[in-house]
Amino acid sequence: MSMWKLSAGTACVAGKKQLKTDVLPTTAYIMLGEKCLNNCRFCAQSRDSGARANMLSRVTWPEIPGQEAAEAIHAAFQAGRLKRACLQVVRNPQSWQESLDALASLTSESSIPVCISSTIDSVEQARELIERGAERICIALDAATPKIFRQVKDGDWTRRWELLNRCARELPGRASTHLMVGLGETEAEMVSTIADCLVQGITVGLFAFTPIRGTAWFDRQPPSIGQYRRVQIAHFLLKKGCSRTVFQYCDGNLTGINLPSEQIESLLADGAAFETSGCPDCNRPYYNERPGGVMYNYPRPLNRTEAEQAIVESEIFAVKTKSVERYCL
Repeated sequence: MSMWKLSAGTACVAGKKQLKTDVLPTTAYIMLGEKCLNNCRFCAQSRDSGARANMLSRVTWPEIPGQEAAEAIHAAFQAGRLKRACLQVVRNPQSWQESLDALASLTSESSIPVCISSTIDSVEQARELIERGAERICIALDAATPKIFRQVKDGDWTRRWELLNRCARELPGRASTHLMVGLGETEAEMVSTIADCLVQGITVGLFAFTPIRGTAWFDRQPPSIGQYRRVQIAHFLLKKGCSRTVFQYCDGNLTGINLPSEQIESLLADGAAFETSGCPDCNRPYYNERPGGVMYNYPRPLNRTEAEQAIVESEIFAVKTKSVERYCL
């Protein structure tokens, strides 16, 4: 069996690595392969990247024999320490067979729900993964618009979007995507794409662009925390059933939400809007952030102080205009 790469946190939960951390993953993150045929400017695994081979975002991924890893993940799932597995397969000529083999290993060991992000070119391939035991499939858009996609990933956004939509229609409740804030899109563009995904029943996992040494975009800045908080709030409100028409923009930036203040306060009070988003039980501790640094995605429930701080960081609720029952800058 091939070697699997487990995220450092996953390896710790599975008993394969010692790690000091205040939060451990509730999903087993598994990466297969390296040196992707794709050339995403932000990715340590991309074709032209000079980053360390054991990196993805800012996380290290120690190698463990596949069968040993599958058994350890099974044991952690049985013990309640893990609730899901996430297979991320680097694109190469062997990636489809590697996907099937790893999926078989995980599902034969346990009933752990598995999300798989692999190279999928057709609905039939997505359906085969589901029939072989995957709980859901992920087709990552990463970029919010076709223009940004061409700049960042050298590909055809529309083609991937159409495939994602067909999968969502034919495999309802089984399709996920990733969107990355800070690649050059406006907040209006990102919120619009999120809304389009949710309408189609596609689960969205939000990420913050993270510059990694050795990648093409290592010298670019991550999104401001204000930008990220505003997108998180919009994403959360859309999931709660709010219409996209409630959001107000100026020069592409989210500047107001036309909802009663009491409704917004009630929805955001517990801080859930600022927790890691994506598949159920996905918390990705410190995937985009350093411990003690700016927390783009909280991997755990927020306390009241943290929730209030996150709302303020959005810079959208600086002034409360009760007379018109809405928040604005």
